[in-house]
Amino acid sequence: MPIRKKDATEKLADLVVKGMQEKKATDIVLMDLRGVKNTVADFFVICSGNSDKQLGAISDSIDEFVYRELNENPWHSEGKNNKEWMLLDYISVVAHIFRKDKREFFALEKLWGDAKTTLIED
Repeated sequence: MPIRKKDATEKLADLVVKGMQEKKATDIVLMDLRGVKNTVADFFVICSGNSDKQLGAISDSIDEFVYRELNENPWHSEGKNNKEWMLLDYISVVAHIFRKDKREFFALEKLWGDAKTTLIED
């Protein structure tokens, strides 16, 4: 079976994961939404952090990795003030950075249960 090259969206999702890993994010999940009807993006990348400071650092790290490699900034971002759930929207890939208790409350993985989900090892 031939090896398939990653497309630009998959590369972007990988860079988001690397940015999360760089700042020790936990419970990283990559959700492939391309096969799910009526989705807003191709991928969600979700992670948890332990403190306001760590959430900010994870967000900054994702920004840096993506900008350095692809020269892209998020189209939209939210949550930088309250630091409970931060979102970086690159249109085809959306990064969700949660404080642990908020992640359990919102349970995005369950909302998008039809998505192909990959747990990224720490």
